[in-house]
Amino acid sequence: MSTSSTRAGGPGRGGRLGRPTAAGESERRAAIVEIAAGLFAERGYRATTVREIADAAGMLSGSLYHHFDSKESIIDELLSSFLTELQAEYAAIAAVPAPATDTIAALVRSAFAAIARHRAAVTVFQNERGYLATLPRFGYLRTSEEASQRLWLDALRAGIAAGELRADLDPKLTHRFLRDAIWVSVHWYRPDGRLAPGELAEHFLATVFDGIRARPA
Repeated sequence: MSTSSTRAGGPGRGGRLGRPTAAGESERRAAIVEIAAGLFAERGYRATTVREIADAAGMLSGSLYHHFDSKESIIDELLSSFLTELQAEYAAIAAVPAPATDTIAALVRSAFAAIARHRAAVTVFQNERGYLATLPRFGYLRTSEEASQRLWLDALRAGIAAGELRADLDPKLTHRFLRDAIWVSVHWYRPDGRLAPGELAEHFLATVFDGIRARPA
């Protein structure tokens, strides 16, 4: 997502427009977003009510509206914050001069680390982006995906041009394969399980770069 799409102070990112937020209120807002994210991930955005969010946060529905003007503003803050952070990490990786395969590996590691840090946000994004993309307020979802795609495609094309990757690769198809294989893992991967996020990323990279076919002895 481009920096302009964070919309600081805009709908969903400042609550009540023009009002400064004290540290305590900012922390409370963050806590509400985290609670709502868990509910959205578990039950679905449309199936989760403001009352359920308020109950889980230990407050009345009216009190929740002191912090957010709508349920839409909560999911907006959740996704825009997550995507802004992810895009900044991707951009920082792409800015480092390195062989293309190193850049691709760093992007993969960053994505798996994001799943571990922001499991609920990733789940909500995967489950709800189709619906949210129909709403004008969430036009930045497409902008963010397009920006990320450009970084991945630049790395893939550079790898092909440098002879690091196969010349017959289709960059767009390869990107979709990598992207979908990574993000769908949020539905089955458990960061507290057998593999740490970094270990999962390395296994993924070994499978992508080396394949699964046994090499002749």
